[in-house]
Amino acid sequence: MFVYTENTKVPMKIWVDGIEKIEESCLEQAINLANLPFVHKWVCLMPDTHTGKGMPIGGVIATKDVIIPNAVGVDIGCGMNFIDTNIKVKEILDIQTGNGTIIQTIIGNFMRNIPVGVNRYKKPQPSEVLTKAQENMNLYEATEELIPLIEDGFFQVGTLGGGNHFVELQEDEDGYLCIMIHSGSRHLGKAICDYFHNAARELNQKYYSVVSDASRLAFLPIDTKEGKQYINWMNLALDYAFENRARMMEIACRAVKEVIEKHTSLTVSFGQEINCHHNYAALENHYDKNVWVHRKGATRVREGELAVIPGAMGSYSYVVEGKGNKESFCTSSHGAGRAYSRSGAMKAFSTEQVMVDLKEQGVVLGKAKKTDVAEECRFAYKDIDEVMAQQLDLVTPIRKLKTVGVLKG
Repeated sequence: MFVYTENTKVPMKIWVDGIEKIEESCLEQAINLANLPFVHKWVCLMPDTHTGKGMPIGGVIATKDVIIPNAVGVDIGCGMNFIDTNIKVKEILDIQTGNGTIIQTIIGNFMRNIPVGVNRYKKPQPSEVLTKAQENMNLYEATEELIPLIEDGFFQVGTLGGGNHFVELQEDEDGYLCIMIHSGSRHLGKAICDYFHNAARELNQKYYSVVSDASRLAFLPIDTKEGKQYINWMNLALDYAFENRARMMEIACRAVKEVIEKHTSLTVSFGQEINCHHNYAALENHYDKNVWVHRKGATRVREGELAVIPGAMGSYSYVVEGKGNKESFCTSSHGAGRAYSRSGAMKAFSTEQVMVDLKEQGVVLGKAKKTDVAEECRFAYKDIDEVMAQQLDLVTPIRKLKTVGVLKG
């Protein structure tokens, strides 16, 4: 970690091996954050940091009495879910089912039962989170334009989305089969972010805010009607994202158990589930001050807290234990971080190149449309092991996992 103070009101603490490793546009966004009048102590950049919308991905700030929709991001509550099994991968790897290997059959089951991309369920699905929201409409009715999102959400709970979201089968260092999911709040979170970012822009312009509109960091004072409403809706999206991942994990576990027990004499059992966010804001106490900690593409890792840090498709991922580092506001990276933009990856790497790479590694890919597979290939991301090496003061790696099969949007 090093400290950067050039042209900033508050310092920036950066967990990257040298300022030259940070793209210029990302550094500009971080400097904008460090010049905000309400930032507490300093700005943090995690080792996976790269340019985002308004605020860098892999960025962390603590603010006094305000909240910034774009510092949470459009996929509110995006995060990770992980569970392990008692099954050794080598025990099932070469077993044929009539529909390919066991891994291929499980991935095929995922494709049939988990809607991906813009797809959704044709019928509304049960959702404790949304049902509770309907029972407590007084929390949301002041923002009537967003009310239809609640009804719409019943059709998306338990769906994956697209982009970098995935359901993976993985093998840990001891050879055990594990399941990892990356997804968020689907359309609900994006609609909430866009609505309240625009509301913040109008509010800031009305009161002649010193925060430039061009920075895309419009803020909401938490004691305003708009600020209170955003917090209500953000918390709804967080709960929905958590439930969304849990629902997909239920589907994934059921598929793993059914396929393995049908084609072997093994009995499948599952371990403890880890379900954590990496796009959110929360009221926390740091350095004797109650502040709103914004983690955008960053994971909370209090002392002893377990979290999940994914790499990229065909690469490695980690389960980690937090060290509670106060300087990072108890935060770590949320993944490897992009080395290429999606369009840049499409130009740099061909579909054939990516498919050959996955085949050589023995990775089973479940993806209906292959033409954009290069967007999420492992070459498009930073080396996860290098990222982990730069944050050993933040987390202790306790489990390393390798992709053996993956469902992608």
